[in-house]
Amino acid sequence: MSTPSRMHGGTPHAVHLTQGLIALFAFSCGAIVANLYYAQPIIELIAPSLHMTGGAASLIVSLTQIGYALGLFFIVPLGDLLENRRLMIVTALVSIASLIAASLAQSAGVFLAISLLIGFSSVAVQILIPLAAHLAPDHARGRIVGTIMGGLLLGILLSRPLSSVLADHFGWRTVFAGAAMLMTLVTAVLALTIPRRQPEHRATYFALLGSLITLVRTLPVLRHRALYQALMFASFSLFWTAVPIELTRHYGLSQTAIALFALVGAIGATSAPVSGRLADAGHSVRATVAALIVGTLSFLPALVHPAFGVFGLVVTGVALDFAAQMNMVLGQREIYALHAASRNRLNALYMTSIFVGGAFGSALAGPLYERGGWTLVACVALVFPLIACVHFLLIGKPHAAAQR
Repeated sequence: MSTPSRMHGGTPHAVHLTQGLIALFAFSCGAIVANLYYAQPIIELIAPSLHMTGGAASLIVSLTQIGYALGLFFIVPLGDLLENRRLMIVTALVSIASLIAASLAQSAGVFLAISLLIGFSSVAVQILIPLAAHLAPDHARGRIVGTIMGGLLLGILLSRPLSSVLADHFGWRTVFAGAAMLMTLVTAVLALTIPRRQPEHRATYFALLGSLITLVRTLPVLRHRALYQALMFASFSLFWTAVPIELTRHYGLSQTAIALFALVGAIGATSAPVSGRLADAGHSVRATVAALIVGTLSFLPALVHPAFGVFGLVVTGVALDFAAQMNMVLGQREIYALHAASRNRLNALYMTSIFVGGAFGSALAGPLYERGGWTLVACVALVFPLIACVHFLLIGKPHAAAQR
Protein backbone atom coordinates (compact mmCIF):
# COMPACT_ATOMS: atom_id res chain seq x y z
CA MET A 1 0.00 0.00 0.00
CA SER A 2 1.23 3.50 -0.77
CA THR A 3 2.89 5.52 1.95
CA PRO A 4 1.98 9.15 2.43
CA SER A 5 3.79 11.48 0.08
CA ARG A 6 3.25 14.90 -1.34
CA MET A 7 1.65 15.83 -4.63
CA HIS A 8 1.90 19.25 -6.22
CA GLY A 9 -0.70 20.46 -8.69
CA GLY A 10 -1.90 16.98 -9.50
CA THR A 11 1.53 15.60 -10.47
CA PRO A 12 2.38 12.79 -8.12
CA HIS A 13 5.89 12.36 -6.77
CA ALA A 14 6.79 8.77 -5.76
CA VAL A 15 3.11 7.91 -5.48
CA HIS A 16 1.85 4.62 -6.88
CA LEU A 17 -1.84 3.83 -7.01
CA THR A 18 -1.52 0.22 -5.88
CA GLN A 19 -4.37 -2.27 -5.76
CA GLY A 20 -4.32 -1.94 -1.99
CA LEU A 21 -4.76 1.83 -2.18
CA ILE A 22 -7.55 1.47 -4.75
CA ALA A 23 -9.31 -0.99 -2.43
CA LEU A 24 -8.88 1.42 0.50
CA PHE A 25 -10.33 4.29 -1.53
CA ALA A 26 -13.30 2.11 -2.58
CA PHE A 27 -14.00 0.90 0.96
CA SER A 28 -13.65 4.39 2.43
CA CYS A 29 -15.98 5.92 -0.16
CA GLY A 30 -18.58 3.27 0.61
CA ALA A 31 -18.26 3.74 4.38
CA ILE A 32 -18.56 7.54 4.15
CA VAL A 33 -21.43 7.73 1.65
CA ALA A 34 -23.38 5.16 3.67
CA ASN A 35 -23.98 7.92 6.24
CA LEU A 36 -26.48 9.45 3.84
CA TYR A 37 -28.68 6.35 3.72
CA TYR A 38 -28.72 4.71 7.14
CA ALA A 39 -31.94 6.53 8.02
CA GLN A 40 -33.78 5.68 4.79
CA PRO A 41 -35.18 2.20 5.64
CA ILE A 42 -35.80 2.97 9.33
CA ILE A 43 -37.68 6.27 9.20
CA GLU A 44 -40.82 4.51 10.42
CA LEU A 45 -38.86 3.54 13.55
CA ILE A 46 -37.26 6.96 14.07
CA ALA A 47 -40.46 8.97 13.55
CA PRO A 48 -42.56 7.61 16.45
CA SER A 49 -39.56 7.64 18.78
CA LEU A 50 -39.08 11.37 18.20
CA HIS A 51 -42.83 12.15 17.83
CA MET A 52 -42.48 13.15 14.19
CA THR A 53 -45.42 13.62 11.88
CA GLY A 54 -45.47 11.73 8.58
CA GLY A 55 -44.44 14.85 6.67
CA ALA A 56 -41.50 15.55 8.99
CA ALA A 57 -40.32 11.94 8.77
CA SER A 58 -40.15 12.14 4.98
CA LEU A 59 -37.80 15.12 5.36
CA ILE A 60 -35.09 13.04 7.05
CA VAL A 61 -33.70 11.59 3.82
CA SER A 62 -34.32 14.77 1.81
CA LEU A 63 -32.54 17.02 4.33
CA THR A 64 -29.57 14.66 4.44
CA GLN A 65 -29.28 14.80 0.65
CA ILE A 66 -29.78 18.58 0.59
CA GLY A 67 -27.00 18.91 3.16
CA TYR A 68 -24.79 16.75 0.97
CA ALA A 69 -25.56 18.92 -2.07
CA LEU A 70 -24.64 22.04 -0.07
CA GLY A 71 -21.40 20.45 1.04
CA LEU A 72 -20.61 19.46 -2.52
CA PHE A 73 -21.10 23.02 -3.72
CA PHE A 74 -19.37 24.88 -0.89
CA ILE A 75 -16.75 22.41 0.43
CA VAL A 76 -15.61 20.13 -2.40
CA PRO A 77 -14.34 22.97 -4.68
CA LEU A 78 -11.80 23.72 -1.93
CA GLY A 79 -10.05 20.54 -3.09
CA ASP A 80 -8.67 22.64 -5.98
CA LEU A 81 -7.30 25.17 -3.48
CA LEU A 82 -6.40 23.50 -0.16
CA GLU A 83 -4.33 20.46 0.75
CA ASN A 84 -6.65 17.51 0.05
CA ARG A 85 -5.85 15.14 2.90
CA ARG A 86 -6.31 17.77 5.60
CA LEU A 87 -9.58 18.96 4.04
CA MET A 88 -10.89 15.40 3.90
CA ILE A 89 -9.96 14.70 7.54
CA VAL A 90 -11.60 17.87 8.86
CA THR A 91 -14.89 17.12 7.10
CA ALA A 92 -14.75 13.51 8.31
CA LEU A 93 -14.32 14.66 11.92
CA VAL A 94 -17.43 16.83 11.61
CA SER A 95 -19.25 13.79 10.22
CA ILE A 96 -18.25 11.70 13.24
CA ALA A 97 -19.54 14.35 15.64
CA SER A 98 -22.81 14.61 13.68
CA LEU A 99 -23.42 10.85 13.79
CA ILE A 100 -22.82 10.78 17.55
CA ALA A 101 -25.27 13.66 17.96
CA ALA A 102 -27.87 11.80 15.87
CA SER A 103 -27.60 8.76 18.14
CA LEU A 104 -28.35 10.98 21.15
CA ALA A 105 -31.04 13.28 19.66
CA GLN A 106 -34.26 13.52 21.69
CA SER A 107 -36.44 15.80 19.53
CA ALA A 108 -37.61 15.90 15.93
CA GLY A 109 -36.24 19.37 15.22
CA VAL A 110 -32.78 18.53 16.53
CA PHE A 111 -32.64 15.28 14.58
CA LEU A 112 -33.67 17.01 11.33
CA ALA A 113 -30.97 19.67 11.83
CA ILE A 114 -28.40 16.95 12.50
CA SER A 115 -29.55 15.10 9.35
CA LEU A 116 -28.68 18.21 7.33
CA LEU A 117 -25.23 18.33 8.98
CA ILE A 118 -24.59 14.62 8.41
CA GLY A 119 -25.15 15.18 4.71
CA PHE A 120 -23.06 18.37 4.65
CA SER A 121 -20.07 16.69 6.32
CA SER A 122 -20.15 13.44 4.33
CA VAL A 123 -18.62 15.13 1.27
CA ALA A 124 -15.19 13.77 2.22
CA VAL A 125 -15.98 10.99 -0.24
CA GLN A 126 -16.04 13.52 -3.10
CA ILE A 127 -12.57 14.73 -2.15
CA LEU A 128 -11.21 11.19 -2.32
CA ILE A 129 -12.58 10.42 -5.79
CA PRO A 130 -10.90 13.34 -7.64
CA LEU A 131 -7.69 12.55 -5.73
CA ALA A 132 -7.82 9.01 -7.10
CA ALA A 133 -8.44 10.42 -10.60
CA HIS A 134 -5.30 12.57 -10.22
CA LEU A 135 -3.26 9.55 -9.16
CA ALA A 136 -4.60 7.29 -11.92
CA PRO A 137 -2.80 7.01 -15.28
CA ASP A 138 -4.84 8.27 -18.24
CA HIS A 139 -5.28 4.86 -19.87
CA ALA A 140 -6.76 3.31 -16.70
CA ARG A 141 -8.62 6.25 -15.19
CA GLY A 142 -12.08 4.99 -16.13
CA ARG A 143 -11.40 1.52 -14.72
CA ILE A 144 -9.97 2.87 -11.45
CA VAL A 145 -12.71 5.46 -10.95
CA GLY A 146 -15.27 2.78 -11.82
CA THR A 147 -13.85 0.44 -9.19
CA ILE A 148 -13.93 3.15 -6.54
CA MET A 149 -17.44 4.16 -7.57
CA GLY A 150 -18.40 0.52 -7.20
CA GLY A 151 -17.35 0.81 -3.57
CA LEU A 152 -19.41 3.97 -3.26
CA LEU A 153 -22.56 2.35 -4.65
CA LEU A 154 -22.04 -0.72 -2.46
CA GLY A 155 -21.92 1.66 0.49
CA ILE A 156 -25.23 3.16 -0.59
CA LEU A 157 -26.87 -0.21 -1.15
CA LEU A 158 -25.42 -2.11 1.83
CA SER A 159 -26.14 0.74 4.23
CA ARG A 160 -29.86 -0.06 3.98
CA PRO A 161 -29.73 -3.75 4.96
CA LEU A 162 -27.14 -3.05 7.64
CA SER A 163 -29.28 -0.26 9.07
CA SER A 164 -32.43 -2.40 8.98
CA VAL A 165 -30.82 -5.35 10.76
CA LEU A 166 -29.16 -3.25 13.47
CA ALA A 167 -32.32 -1.24 14.09
CA ASP A 168 -34.44 -4.40 14.21
CA HIS A 169 -32.26 -6.02 16.87
CA PHE A 170 -30.65 -3.16 18.80
CA GLY A 171 -32.70 -0.03 18.07
CA TRP A 172 -32.23 2.78 15.58
CA ARG A 173 -29.79 4.75 17.77
CA THR A 174 -27.29 1.91 17.49
CA VAL A 175 -27.16 2.50 13.74
CA PHE A 176 -25.77 6.03 14.13
CA ALA A 177 -23.47 5.12 17.01
CA GLY A 178 -22.02 2.27 14.94
CA ALA A 179 -21.62 4.58 11.94
CA ALA A 180 -19.64 7.02 14.10
CA MET A 181 -17.31 4.19 15.16
CA LEU A 182 -16.79 3.08 11.55
CA MET A 183 -16.09 6.65 10.45
CA THR A 184 -13.51 7.04 13.23
CA LEU A 185 -11.67 3.93 12.01
CA VAL A 186 -11.81 4.98 8.35
CA THR A 187 -10.61 8.51 9.12
CA ALA A 188 -7.66 7.22 11.14
CA VAL A 189 -6.58 4.82 8.38
CA LEU A 190 -6.90 7.46 5.65
CA ALA A 191 -4.95 10.00 7.71
CA LEU A 192 -2.06 7.55 7.95
CA THR A 193 -2.23 6.21 4.40
CA ILE A 194 -3.40 8.52 1.61
CA PRO A 195 -0.89 10.87 -0.05
CA ARG A 196 -0.98 14.60 0.46
CA ARG A 197 -1.87 16.79 -2.50
CA GLN A 198 -1.35 20.54 -2.52
CA PRO A 199 -3.00 22.07 -5.63
CA GLU A 200 -1.14 24.77 -7.52
CA HIS A 201 -4.37 26.69 -8.14
CA ARG A 202 -4.24 30.11 -6.48
CA ALA A 203 -7.44 32.08 -5.96
CA THR A 204 -9.72 33.38 -3.25
CA TYR A 205 -12.55 31.15 -2.07
CA PHE A 206 -15.16 33.40 -3.68
CA ALA A 207 -13.24 33.47 -6.95
CA LEU A 208 -13.16 29.69 -6.81
CA LEU A 209 -16.93 29.56 -6.38
CA GLY A 210 -17.35 32.11 -9.16
CA SER A 211 -15.37 29.88 -11.50
CA LEU A 212 -18.08 27.25 -11.12
CA ILE A 213 -20.41 29.42 -13.19
CA THR A 214 -17.79 29.65 -15.93
CA LEU A 215 -17.35 25.89 -15.97
CA VAL A 216 -21.09 25.30 -16.29
CA ARG A 217 -21.43 27.93 -19.02
CA THR A 218 -18.51 26.76 -21.15
CA LEU A 219 -18.70 22.95 -20.82
CA PRO A 220 -21.85 21.46 -22.40
CA VAL A 221 -20.71 17.91 -21.61
CA LEU A 222 -20.70 18.81 -17.91
CA ARG A 223 -24.21 20.27 -18.15
CA HIS A 224 -25.59 17.27 -20.00
CA ARG A 225 -23.94 14.63 -17.83
CA ALA A 226 -25.09 16.38 -14.67
CA LEU A 227 -28.67 16.50 -16.00
CA TYR A 228 -28.73 12.82 -16.96
CA GLN A 229 -27.43 11.59 -13.63
CA ALA A 230 -29.62 14.00 -11.65
CA LEU A 231 -32.65 12.50 -13.39
CA MET A 232 -31.38 8.96 -12.87
CA PHE A 233 -30.72 9.62 -9.20
CA ALA A 234 -34.14 11.18 -8.72
CA SER A 235 -35.60 7.89 -9.97
CA PHE A 236 -33.15 5.85 -7.87
CA SER A 237 -33.95 7.77 -4.67
CA LEU A 238 -37.70 7.73 -5.32
CA PHE A 239 -37.63 3.95 -5.67
CA TRP A 240 -35.45 3.23 -2.64
CA THR A 241 -37.32 5.66 -0.39
CA ALA A 242 -40.76 4.32 -1.36
CA VAL A 243 -40.02 0.59 -1.60
CA PRO A 244 -39.55 0.02 2.17
CA ILE A 245 -43.01 1.55 2.69
CA GLU A 246 -44.49 -0.79 0.06
CA LEU A 247 -42.72 -3.81 1.51
CA THR A 248 -43.94 -2.96 5.01
CA ARG A 249 -47.53 -1.99 4.25
CA HIS A 250 -48.38 -4.25 1.31
CA TYR A 251 -46.35 -7.34 2.18
CA GLY A 252 -45.89 -6.92 5.95
CA LEU A 253 -42.13 -7.55 5.80
CA SER A 254 -39.97 -7.04 8.87
CA GLN A 255 -36.90 -4.78 8.94
CA THR A 256 -34.68 -7.86 8.57
CA ALA A 257 -36.62 -9.02 5.49
CA ILE A 258 -36.34 -5.52 4.01
CA ALA A 259 -32.61 -5.73 4.69
CA LEU A 260 -32.40 -8.90 2.59
CA PHE A 261 -34.30 -7.15 -0.20
CA ALA A 262 -31.81 -4.27 -0.19
CA LEU A 263 -28.91 -6.72 -0.10
CA VAL A 264 -30.11 -8.35 -3.31
CA GLY A 265 -30.34 -4.89 -4.86
CA ALA A 266 -26.61 -4.43 -4.24
CA ILE A 267 -25.96 -6.75 -7.19
CA GLY A 268 -26.43 -3.64 -9.35
CA ALA A 269 -23.06 -2.31 -8.15
CA THR A 270 -21.34 -4.78 -10.50
CA SER A 271 -21.82 -2.32 -13.36
CA ALA A 272 -19.16 0.07 -12.00
CA PRO A 273 -15.98 -1.68 -13.20
CA VAL A 274 -17.73 -2.71 -16.43
CA SER A 275 -18.76 0.85 -17.27
CA GLY A 276 -15.29 2.18 -16.45
CA ARG A 277 -13.69 -0.25 -18.87
CA LEU A 278 -16.26 0.60 -21.55
CA ALA A 279 -15.45 4.30 -21.14
CA ASP A 280 -11.69 3.64 -21.36
CA ALA A 281 -12.31 1.66 -24.56
CA GLY A 282 -14.23 4.53 -26.18
CA HIS A 283 -17.77 3.12 -25.88
CA SER A 284 -19.28 5.86 -23.71
CA VAL A 285 -22.02 6.82 -26.17
CA ARG A 286 -23.43 3.32 -26.65
CA ALA A 287 -23.04 2.50 -22.96
CA THR A 288 -24.91 5.68 -21.99
CA VAL A 289 -27.82 4.85 -24.29
CA ALA A 290 -27.94 1.35 -22.81
CA ALA A 291 -27.89 2.66 -19.22
CA LEU A 292 -30.70 5.15 -19.81
CA ILE A 293 -32.88 2.61 -21.63
CA VAL A 294 -32.36 0.00 -18.89
CA GLY A 295 -33.17 2.64 -16.27
CA THR A 296 -36.47 3.39 -17.99
CA LEU A 297 -37.46 -0.22 -18.64
CA SER A 298 -36.48 -1.32 -15.12
CA PHE A 299 -39.80 -0.02 -13.79
CA LEU A 300 -41.96 -2.27 -15.95
CA PRO A 301 -41.70 -5.22 -13.49
CA ALA A 302 -42.48 -2.84 -10.63
CA LEU A 303 -45.64 -1.65 -12.35
CA VAL A 304 -46.97 -5.18 -12.57
CA HIS A 305 -45.39 -6.45 -9.36
CA PRO A 306 -48.67 -7.62 -7.75
CA ALA A 307 -48.68 -10.40 -10.34
CA PHE A 308 -45.11 -11.41 -9.45
CA GLY A 309 -44.99 -10.48 -5.76
CA VAL A 310 -41.76 -9.14 -4.30
CA PHE A 311 -39.81 -10.64 -7.22
CA GLY A 312 -41.00 -7.84 -9.54
CA LEU A 313 -39.65 -5.24 -7.13
CA VAL A 314 -36.34 -7.12 -6.84
CA VAL A 315 -35.89 -7.07 -10.62
CA THR A 316 -36.54 -3.34 -10.70
CA GLY A 317 -34.12 -2.68 -7.85
CA VAL A 318 -31.26 -4.62 -9.44
CA ALA A 319 -31.78 -3.20 -12.94
CA LEU A 320 -32.20 0.38 -11.72
CA ASP A 321 -29.08 0.19 -9.53
CA PHE A 322 -27.10 -1.25 -12.44
CA ALA A 323 -28.24 1.52 -14.81
CA ALA A 324 -27.74 4.36 -12.31
CA GLN A 325 -24.23 3.22 -11.42
CA MET A 326 -23.22 2.72 -15.04
CA ASN A 327 -24.44 6.16 -16.05
CA MET A 328 -22.69 7.78 -13.06
CA VAL A 329 -19.29 6.26 -13.84
CA LEU A 330 -19.58 7.09 -17.55
CA GLY A 331 -20.40 10.67 -16.63
CA GLN A 332 -17.49 11.00 -14.23
CA ARG A 333 -15.06 9.56 -16.78
CA GLU A 334 -16.22 12.19 -19.29
CA ILE A 335 -16.07 15.20 -16.99
CA TYR A 336 -12.67 14.27 -15.50
CA ALA A 337 -11.27 14.39 -19.04
CA LEU A 338 -12.42 18.00 -19.52
CA HIS A 339 -9.88 19.89 -17.38
CA ALA A 340 -7.47 18.18 -14.98
CA ALA A 341 -6.79 21.25 -12.81
CA SER A 342 -10.53 21.70 -12.15
CA ARG A 343 -11.45 18.13 -11.26
CA ASN A 344 -12.67 18.91 -7.75
CA ARG A 345 -14.89 21.72 -9.02
CA LEU A 346 -16.15 19.62 -11.92
CA ASN A 347 -16.90 16.80 -9.50
CA ALA A 348 -18.62 19.23 -7.12
CA LEU A 349 -20.92 20.51 -9.87
CA TYR A 350 -21.66 17.01 -11.16
CA MET A 351 -22.38 15.51 -7.75
CA THR A 352 -24.34 18.55 -6.51
CA SER A 353 -26.72 18.15 -9.43
CA ILE A 354 -27.04 14.44 -8.71
CA PHE A 355 -27.94 14.84 -5.06
CA VAL A 356 -30.35 17.69 -5.76
CA GLY A 357 -32.08 15.21 -8.03
CA GLY A 358 -31.88 12.58 -5.30
CA ALA A 359 -33.37 14.91 -2.70
CA PHE A 360 -36.19 15.75 -5.09
CA GLY A 361 -36.94 12.08 -5.71
CA SER A 362 -36.87 11.25 -1.99
CA ALA A 363 -39.20 14.14 -1.17
CA LEU A 364 -41.72 12.87 -3.74
CA ALA A 365 -41.83 9.34 -2.35
CA GLY A 366 -44.16 9.87 0.62
CA PRO A 367 -46.71 12.16 -1.07
CA LEU A 368 -46.86 10.01 -4.22
CA TYR A 369 -47.33 6.81 -2.26
CA GLU A 370 -50.05 8.31 -0.08
CA ARG A 371 -51.88 9.73 -3.10
CA GLY A 372 -51.67 6.87 -5.60
CA GLY A 373 -49.84 3.95 -4.01
CA TRP A 374 -47.03 2.04 -5.66
CA THR A 375 -48.43 2.37 -9.20
CA LEU A 376 -48.14 6.16 -9.11
CA VAL A 377 -44.63 5.94 -7.63
CA ALA A 378 -43.44 3.64 -10.43
CA CYS A 379 -45.10 5.71 -13.18
CA VAL A 380 -43.43 8.92 -12.01
CA ALA A 381 -40.07 7.22 -11.38
CA LEU A 382 -39.75 5.87 -14.93
CA VAL A 383 -40.35 9.33 -16.40
CA PHE A 384 -36.99 10.64 -15.14
CA PRO A 385 -34.67 8.24 -17.03
CA LEU A 386 -37.00 8.48 -20.04
CA ILE A 387 -36.46 12.26 -20.19
CA ALA A 388 -32.70 11.75 -19.85
CA CYS A 389 -32.70 9.19 -22.67
CA VAL A 390 -34.66 11.44 -25.05
CA HIS A 391 -32.40 14.42 -24.27
CA PHE A 392 -29.25 12.38 -24.84
CA LEU A 393 -30.43 11.01 -28.17
CA LEU A 394 -31.62 14.39 -29.48
CA ILE A 395 -29.13 16.84 -27.94
CA GLY A 396 -26.37 15.29 -25.83
CA LYS A 397 -25.10 12.56 -28.15
CA PRO A 398 -23.21 14.87 -30.58
CA HIS A 399 -21.34 16.52 -27.67
CA ALA A 400 -20.53 13.13 -26.13
CA ALA A 401 -19.27 11.81 -29.45
CA ALA A 402 -17.10 14.89 -29.93
CA GLN A 403 -15.36 14.17 -26.61
CA ARG A 404 -14.07 10.87 -27.94
